[in-house]
Amino acid sequence: SIPLYLPEYIFYLLNLMLVHAIIVVGYNILAGNTGQISLGHAGFFAIGAYGTTLLIEKLGIPFIPALVLSGFIAAFFGFIVGLPALKLEGPYLSIATLAFGLAIMHVIGHVEMFGGRTGIETPPLDLGIPQWGLGCVLSSDTQKYWLFLIVAILMVVGARNIMKTRVGRSFSAIRDSTIAAEVTGINLLAYKTLAFAVSAFYAGIAGGLFGFVLPQSLTVPLFV
Repeated sequence: SIPLYLPEYIFYLLNLMLVHAIIVVGYNILAGNTGQISLGHAGFFAIGAYGTTLLIEKLGIPFIPALVLSGFIAAFFGFIVGLPALKLEGPYLSIATLAFGLAIMHVIGHVEMFGGRTGIETPPLDLGIPQWGLGCVLSSDTQKYWLFLIVAILMVVGARNIMKTRVGRSFSAIRDSTIAAEVTGINLLAYKTLAFAVSAFYAGIAGGLFGFVLPQSLTVPLFV
């Protein structure tokens, strides 16, 4: 356990570490367990951050549902990006994913809804339902730490459980040999795109949390 009397800055650093731990766990599902390389995860990360903020600000969705929904939005884009993985491998796949990440950065930087280069302000991290007068604002890094820690633990446990299932074993088979995996009846397209989607979901969740590490403006340079 972390002593509560530590300086706020320490908890700020711990929160950043937890956010990056989540994205690394998700990336490991894709690269470490499935053998697919992506250089576009900054795009999924940004989708999670901007998505969570906009869902809260524009649609009034509470934080937790907004965070999860943003993760699924990132997963959808991950699925789309994963489609070329059936034909592309190695540096070609890396270039394709990098192009996606750069495209997301370009869109965010030039579309007014996303605040352009000036960015958008993140709202207070409220675990309640403000519209119903049920507020539970986490204002300090210490308070946010416990939320981030719980989310990180859930994500790690989730990744571990995935790898124990048939899906996880299929991921590993694809990593070891795509030809052998296909011969044994594994649908390469389905599992490669699923790996991208799951990994993007993790990046989206991490991005959604990242926007609330400190009250700030979400801007493109934060994700480059």
